[in-house]
Amino acid sequence: MLTFRIIGIMKKGITKMSEKMWQPSEQQVQDAQVTKFTQRLEETTGQKFQNFSALHTYSIEQPEGFWNAVWDYCGIVAETKGARVLVDCDKMPGAKFFPDARLNFAENLLVKQGDDPALIFWGEDVVEKTLSWTQLHNLVSRLAAAFRASGLKAGDRVAAVMPNMPETVAVMLAATSIGAVWSSCSPDFGEQGILDRFGQIDPKILIACDGYYYNGKCFEIAEKIKGVSGQLASVEKVVIVPYAGELAKTVGNIDKAVSLDDLIADYQPQQIRFEQLPFDHPLYILFSSGTTGVPKCIIHSVGGTLIQHKKEHQLHANVSDGDRLFYFTTCTWMMWNWLVTGLASGATLMLYDGSPFYPGPNVLFDFADKFRISIFGTSAKFIDAAKQSGMRPRNSHALNHLRSILSTGSPLAPEGFDYVYAGIKSDLCLSSVSGGTDIVACFVCGNPASPVYRGEIQAKALGMAVEIYDDNGQPLESGKGELVCTKPFPSMPLGFWDDENGEKYHNAYFSKYPNIWWHGDYAEWTENGGMIIHGRSDATLNPGGVRIGTAEIYAQVEKMPEFADSLAIGQSWDKDTRIILFVVLAEDQVLDGDLISRLKHQIRTGASPRHVPAKIIAVPDIPRTKSGKITELAVCDVVHGQEVKNKEALANPEALDNFMDLEELRT
Repeated sequence: MLTFRIIGIMKKGITKMSEKMWQPSEQQVQDAQVTKFTQRLEETTGQKFQNFSALHTYSIEQPEGFWNAVWDYCGIVAETKGARVLVDCDKMPGAKFFPDARLNFAENLLVKQGDDPALIFWGEDVVEKTLSWTQLHNLVSRLAAAFRASGLKAGDRVAAVMPNMPETVAVMLAATSIGAVWSSCSPDFGEQGILDRFGQIDPKILIACDGYYYNGKCFEIAEKIKGVSGQLASVEKVVIVPYAGELAKTVGNIDKAVSLDDLIADYQPQQIRFEQLPFDHPLYILFSSGTTGVPKCIIHSVGGTLIQHKKEHQLHANVSDGDRLFYFTTCTWMMWNWLVTGLASGATLMLYDGSPFYPGPNVLFDFADKFRISIFGTSAKFIDAAKQSGMRPRNSHALNHLRSILSTGSPLAPEGFDYVYAGIKSDLCLSSVSGGTDIVACFVCGNPASPVYRGEIQAKALGMAVEIYDDNGQPLESGKGELVCTKPFPSMPLGFWDDENGEKYHNAYFSKYPNIWWHGDYAEWTENGGMIIHGRSDATLNPGGVRIGTAEIYAQVEKMPEFADSLAIGQSWDKDTRIILFVVLAEDQVLDGDLISRLKHQIRTGASPRHVPAKIIAVPDIPRTKSGKITELAVCDVVHGQEVKNKEALANPEALDNFMDLEELRT
């Protein structure tokens, strides 16, 4: 009987085996899509794959056979696949996947029709809306016709300042059905933050809502959109989507503006004309976090995005036709792009916009219960916040249909694993995943046919030649090092916008190790064949020349309920580096000598003496990006008196003031 319970060979010196938290049943293993995919691959190749490790080895040693099999198994719709799967496979960048293919992204996401729900939406406790597959298809049809009449063509850019709502998905599908390039951010961005992004890509059409809800409040954005559109000379039309503001006032106040309803009023639903485009035609422009300067504009392709997401959805997240797929995300984070591709696997998308704790702390679990969510995606920060608040959804919610939780955004601490299984549901696959905006996909992720071990990411993503390198570019079997990818993969960016010679692109990913993708994560393997990520390598600490991942410190802080949050940096001091730990205290806590001593003891015994900070300083808040990631580099710049180049990338830039000119850092 085929099984994937063995996911790696144990090697001496690798991180000690951790506790098994979940084991799939024999039936779950057999029902998993990765098992069915493997069985089909065995039939076509005549090979036998004894475990997931063997399957992964095949996927990177025989990339043509693997990606061809993914195309067929996942059911990619195309005018033609072409005979060639991969050319110039030794070039990074430069390799080409399916160079003869012609396909359309939106067509692959609109393969279903009928009265079943395609999109189910909650906007806090204010708006609830459902679109069937047929309704979604009809709306996309009308939008596409209106866009074509407005002169939109393949290669033009459409930019959106939108909440995570059904109209956003529909507008993206309409734009990409024509071959236009989509880019988006959430409406809570400031005017300059929006311009820093969209001002680089010259959009022809700007889509925006009239307002949004957050934490029970309505925020109108008419003046902000007026300011943005007035400074984007390329914009020929501004489309205002009604949601939370005054629509008529917003439209009337903005030059070239039209409401969404007026835009499509003259068009009736019809069969959509999907432009058939090359595999590497531009699809998305995503943006780096931008905390060290103007955000990089990362161009992702139609085919690379589609095939990577379908592989991850079906083989790693076990998404099947009819599943209900949720990810708590905004339209700024790449997880929105990842989520919407779930339509291509026949999943109903569960969209939520607003605060994840309003009108009550359990709102996302209310959403999951009411609408029978199968796969629940969130961030490690949300899981930690739920744990800290004392929420126990397993005692208050049935969650009968929930079979998987996905976590990303930052490393999920072992205590986060404990909380999920003790506080949410014991019988589910908890998949911590890691990748990034840079690849709009994952390097390491889940495997529904293998056990979950405490604190570990389960497996390398199929088709991704992931290794851990030392500083000399040699692969490590044990110990911590740089996460790299040694062979091409379909969702490598096409490049950066306005980087004609590719210099910025090369410097970002290929300058450290020639012809090798350097991702910037600090990681190590485990005995179970999984991975632990210790934080960003550009944020690693180097006291006494020893590299320490910040996530190792955060994991110890999270064990103590006296602390709500933390951030660690390295401060240049006395010709070396010393560790400074900033903490946000839980309610009614005081950072006195006793609490500092107990925290240092926890870090010393839970990590090592080298991890113990030289200073522990309480602050009221810690800065985070719009996608919820803490910004060690920005804080480090403030502490060292350097300018933070793009505060607009932060959700709470005012928090940086907490780190300026601190007396404690002068001694």
